[in-house]
Amino acid sequence: MRKNADGIVPVMLTPFTADNCVDWEGLGRLVEWYVQSGADALFAVCQSSEMQKLTLDERIALSKRVVSLADGRVPVIASGHISNRPDDQRTELMAMADTGIDALVLVTNRLDIGNNGTEAFRHGLDAVLSWVPSDLALGLYECPAPYRRLLTDEEFKECRDTGRFITLKDVSCDLETIRRRVALSGDSGFAVVNANAAIAAAAIREGSKGFAGVFTNIHPDLYAWLYRHAADETDLRRELEIFLALSAMAEPMGYPGLAKIYHTRLGTFSSAHSRVTDYNIAERHWAAMSLLDHIHTGTERFRHRIAEHV
Repeated sequence: MRKNADGIVPVMLTPFTADNCVDWEGLGRLVEWYVQSGADALFAVCQSSEMQKLTLDERIALSKRVVSLADGRVPVIASGHISNRPDDQRTELMAMADTGIDALVLVTNRLDIGNNGTEAFRHGLDAVLSWVPSDLALGLYECPAPYRRLLTDEEFKECRDTGRFITLKDVSCDLETIRRRVALSGDSGFAVVNANAAIAAAAIREGSKGFAGVFTNIHPDLYAWLYRHAADETDLRRELEIFLALSAMAEPMGYPGLAKIYHTRLGTFSSAHSRVTDYNIAERHWAAMSLLDHIHTGTERFRHRIAEHV
């Protein structure tokens, strides 16, 4: 049975040990934290997972382990689509497709390596569709690295019309684009899931089916509440909307390492080691640790207010 991959979709971190190995025990605690915090699906191998810094074997092992840990409680999607050469893409995508995931996510900039336009995108898409199992659901991800390659409306419609795609992680960061894509999606089952915190609630009100931004690694439960109450005319919703948008402005201060520091404070895992954030965050981003303190305090206060509101 085809599963959905929308709602609150955390873009998963990859915990590492201090000596740069995947922390499998920490990964288990992290999956439980997401599930208990209201995640509707898990994006297991993505940019937040540091996929560009993972070997193929690590990407495949991560995907398999997350599928096992989720144990059917929520759908698991994964990408790991990072290679340039078509032969290498085929190898990585076919391997990922065999990990038990509910949907295989294609990175738009890998379907058009040179950013040459729609014909190149179609060629890349057709190649992938000829490789992967025809019964496996697909997703699309406008991953910002190495460059942000947004879908045109025509490309969106062509993907929709294949009947294969169930989710788009939308990185347009633009309400008009989201509104247009939602209309194009119609009742096709191709969900548009916004990833930008500044417009999270507004995008939900425009029909975005959830949120898949990086601060699902800090307070996914608050986004889960907002998703279900985005249209409420209450002070709580308005104030939470502002708090979440402002909190996410910390992303340039060493993410994903910053989120890993947060999880060491929570006890999810013991090391904040990151292959992407390979510098001392506190030295480069002044007062970042104090900012994390404020975000944590605000998160707890909104949790308390939500509990009282219910």
